Amino acid sequence: MAHVSEHIIIALHNMVGLDISYGKAREQSGENYYVIYQYEYENTGLEAGNIAVDLINSLINKEPFDLDLRLNKLKNLLRSEQLGLSTLAICEEAKNRGIPILRIGEQSIFQLGYGKHSKKIQATVGNDTSEIAVSIAQDKLLTKELLSLHCLPVARGFKIGSRLEAITHAKEVGYPLVLKPRFGNQGKGVIVNIKNEIQLLKAYDLLITDYKDLIIEEHINGNDYRVCMVYGEIVAVSERIPPYIIGDGISSIEELIRQTNKDIRRGEGHEKELTKIKIDDALIEYLRRKRFTLKSLLPKDKKLFLKDNANLSTGGFAIDCTESICEETIEYCKRAANAIGLDICGIDLLCKDISKPLDPEGAITEINAAPGIRMHQNPFFGTKRNVAGHIVDKLFKDSLGKIPLVAVTGTNGKTTTTRLIAHILSVAGYTVGMTTTDGIYIDGKCIFKGDTTGPKSALAVLMNKNIDAAVLETARGGIIRGGLAYDLADVGVITNITQDHLGIDEVETLDDLAKVKALVGEAVKEEGCVVINGDDNMSISILERFKSPLVIFSQTKDNPILQANIKNGGFGIYVDEGNIVIEKDSMTEKLIDINSIVITLKGILKYNIENTLASCAAAIGLGIDYATIREGLRSFTCNQNPGRFNMYYVNDKRVVLDYGHNKDGYKCVLDGLKQLEHNKLIGVIGVPGDRSDKDIVEVGKCAGENFDYIFIKEDGDKRGRANDEVANLLEKGVLTSKFNSMNLRKISKETEAFNAALDLAELEDIVIVFFEKLEPLIEIIRSKTIEIENSILDLAAK
Repeated sequence: MAHVSEHIIIALHNMVGLDISYGKAREQSGENYYVIYQYEYENTGLEAGNIAVDLINSLINKEPFDLDLRLNKLKNLLRSEQLGLSTLAICEEAKNRGIPILRIGEQSIFQLGYGKHSKKIQATVGNDTSEIAVSIAQDKLLTKELLSLHCLPVARGFKIGSRLEAITHAKEVGYPLVLKPRFGNQGKGVIVNIKNEIQLLKAYDLLITDYKDLIIEEHINGNDYRVCMVYGEIVAVSERIPPYIIGDGISSIEELIRQTNKDIRRGEGHEKELTKIKIDDALIEYLRRKRFTLKSLLPKDKKLFLKDNANLSTGGFAIDCTESICEETIEYCKRAANAIGLDICGIDLLCKDISKPLDPEGAITEINAAPGIRMHQNPFFGTKRNVAGHIVDKLFKDSLGKIPLVAVTGTNGKTTTTRLIAHILSVAGYTVGMTTTDGIYIDGKCIFKGDTTGPKSALAVLMNKNIDAAVLETARGGIIRGGLAYDLADVGVITNITQDHLGIDEVETLDDLAKVKALVGEAVKEEGCVVINGDDNMSISILERFKSPLVIFSQTKDNPILQANIKNGGFGIYVDEGNIVIEKDSMTEKLIDINSIVITLKGILKYNIENTLASCAAAIGLGIDYATIREGLRSFTCNQNPGRFNMYYVNDKRVVLDYGHNKDGYKCVLDGLKQLEHNKLIGVIGVPGDRSDKDIVEVGKCAGENFDYIFIKEDGDKRGRANDEVANLLEKGVLTSKFNSMNLRKISKETEAFNAALDLAELEDIVIVFFEKLEPLIEIIRSKTIEIENSILDLAAK
């Protein structure tokens, strides 16, 4: 049934005109299944799923089901979500140029590109479009006055506010006339060729109920043309033809309209090349003036136009005539666009022949901001004009909207690697946006504190207009719950994949976790690269999932995965005789002495050597020169890496603060601590509550095997655990290591446990805190330091 449901969902999408084909049904457990399927519009996709399930259940329960009703509701839902062809065409052209796309909200507003090079569009209103110019274009009377001041031919007209004013100005202008809304759009409410006062008053009464401001103007005889201007260049010209029907001698006008509307190219709005002809009061009035009704039979082969105006929005269609426009008219159009101040616009002309100058019989009737381009992209007849491509090229004439983008994932080392890559990029001259477990940073300044490793935080960086490079720490939870915020990265880094977060979000095994982390490596540009830890077995196990070139790093020169990648023409970064070495195509470069890298504590912190290798590999993947990478590695200090083996001195007692939160994280820190001279190791330990019982016990056992004294604390955020539940599991693990229970205390509050550890510590002892929140611990250290300084001053005074 899950498989049947999947195919019904795909079919429903196809039935409403969405071309999707991907779907999978996968057993979750027992009788429960996941149905996974492709979608273009979220709400429509979800409703298709609901319809499929309801349909199947109605068949099982032998209950009636109105598929037509549900399908019509689905179509209406789609129309409320669907983008117009103009917007889709621009987005598609951006994609063709490798420019990433972000949708802003639920409207048709998109950001093309990332950071300072990004541009925003709404339909064909571009990033550089003037709001004042748009306001002028929306006011047809003001537009007419402004064009007239620039000595451009326009239809003479006036604003009217009453029937009397309509009659008065009609006499002044002379029949035939046009009556239309002052602030209308898409040809709505335009009534043309009004020949006498009776028709004028009927037209006025019809429009005044829907429009507050009306204008009356002279009727210009001629064909209806739309000229599309993009940044001062005419890129397309179309002749617009009003909708019409041709009689068959047996069908009524209404029946002929419905037959015409069955053309698959016609949609309800702007979602297709053409729009369906709407049967409304304006159409009925038009027919009455032509002495027809909807029930009238149209003689065979008789052609009947259904509208005076030829807008595509009212059912008209277009014929391309870009090659026909004469130079004089081109010059008029350029002057008109310049007069209004629009960078992208549609200029409406009425004239008998576009290949001849407008004067004396033609005129500019309107200037349109946000012009629809579907008539040019897909004309009914003639050459297709890639207006969307012209718009994108002009928007990005100075850049392609691209910035270096690095995504970093893994179990341990993500944050340090992210910070170090960002630092190298800043040394290279970039303004870097960064997301980490402790906040969002723009050019080194924290704009938001918290765990910001999900897609929403990444968007805050990618949409920031100050940055020209992005480094995004990308965690498992964010990937599962929200996917990736970006299309494709330039570099994807996977630091390592070890046991952590298992049993959460149905990630039960290391293989499951590896598949989740692999997404960061899969979503990389073809010309980009994936950085992989050659010393980590789980990372190696997913290599076949990646299509982009690999950069392998290892702590040893002879690593077989690294050497194989070098033989295949890829980069290898490794440690050899105390140096980080880069090798490619048999060429080697000694980049830097490990003792020169501050965060490794002269090579003591092995895991930070690994993080440095990963960061170096990412920088190489971005094409950063070796001198800049070297300078970045030398100048990155522990102070720039808060919460990662930060060492402080409090009255000759050393304190180390670290965010280690799993067994491997603990082991890495403890291995480094043991290489420092010390008396006793005093641990303040805790782990987040969303780890499995087994993993928490293992952390406790690791602590018991390495510390002399232990204080067990609990995180403030229990993550679903009861009070003392995590502490009891840690205690169980500590005691399984045969740890002396006399040296073990449980103090739930982190700050109180830290103070107790400081009170216990003596000279040459090291206190290590695996913390949840850094700032309160820093505050304690500051207060203790001030107390010591004040005591020294008191002694000096005495």
